[in-house]
Amino acid sequence: MKQLVLAGAGHAHLHVLKALAERPWAGVEVTLISPYPRQIYSGMLPGWMAGHYRLDQCAAVLKPLLAAAGVRFVQDSVVGLDAPRRAIQTLNHGEIAYDALSLDTGAEVELSALAATDATLLSIRPIEDFVVGWTRQLEVFKQRGVASLAVVGGGAAGVELALAARYRLTRELDASKVLVKLVGGGILPGHGPSIVARVTKALVRHRIEFVKGYASGCLSGLELHDGTTVPVNCIIAATGVSPAIWLADSGLTLAPDGFIAVQDGQQSVSHPQVFAAGDVASRIDAPHAKSGVYAVRAGPVLARNLNLVLTGQEPLSYQPQKRSLYLLATGPKEAIMSWGRFSASGRWAWLWKDRIDRRFMRQYEINPTSGAEEKTQPGS
Repeated sequence: MKQLVLAGAGHAHLHVLKALAERPWAGVEVTLISPYPRQIYSGMLPGWMAGHYRLDQCAAVLKPLLAAAGVRFVQDSVVGLDAPRRAIQTLNHGEIAYDALSLDTGAEVELSALAATDATLLSIRPIEDFVVGWTRQLEVFKQRGVASLAVVGGGAAGVELALAARYRLTRELDASKVLVKLVGGGILPGHGPSIVARVTKALVRHRIEFVKGYASGCLSGLELHDGTTVPVNCIIAATGVSPAIWLADSGLTLAPDGFIAVQDGQQSVSHPQVFAAGDVASRIDAPHAKSGVYAVRAGPVLARNLNLVLTGQEPLSYQPQKRSLYLLATGPKEAIMSWGRFSASGRWAWLWKDRIDRRFMRQYEINPTSGAEEKTQPGS
């Protein structure tokens, strides 16, 4: 019996589990390793933070999906990998051997520069920890009747979370008692001028000050490189991602950024029995941003290629799209859409995003009595 190990329950691996639930692979035992019994969808996190969704609407519960797929679940964290020996190390369950391995464990947020702050520091990863931290901090702000918050990181995640926080806090408190700042080297680096202009206007409209510069933690909150301080009570870190420490000793060839170097078909460039998708991987043949959009798109080909490699066949080709549709939530039920150089915004964009997100989550709703997908009505 061949042993397939899925490390992490990211967006791509959810699709692998769905494929296994629809059609089990003969002669293959599958094990999923994940520290949490559910997977919170990052695309809906700003909507939850703003108060538009319940948390259960944003999370795929693993148990029914695993049961339908016939997959063994090891609730644990990956702490090491010995690729030459084909063994993965977990925190509490020791080594787990594999014939084929797929990694979708995500990335970590670089927090070292912010660690010296006396403010409450919330990292957006792991999302489970962020959810707990934000829920507690929201209650603290409500008890105090005043809120001062900085989101560090000017990328898409930082923008969405700053707008979501501002919207939620002004719903809970007097707007004059709410201060939200966005701190970063720029707004949406790498994106076109059209969407940057729309996001800048949205920040101004919602009274979020953008502070340009790279920040480090200090007693009062944040300190910029020029010595200017940004006093806040809470900091949300949406800064750049960094690879897990254990990757360096895994034996896998890594990309220049420290993540797993993968090629066409999401296959490791050094170990053909290892695949990786999501933020833990870097496509060296077709570089792209570390975005959930690419992880979702990689899911179907990852499922096919894992099945093929376990039966001794060559993996299929998969080339990521050169451009992606971005739908950025802006706090209230509005969003900004961009496609290449084109952008637009409005409530219609939120409804479009909401429909896409809900449809994505419905894929992983399993009826425990039949093993089939729930026939949930759109928009429910």
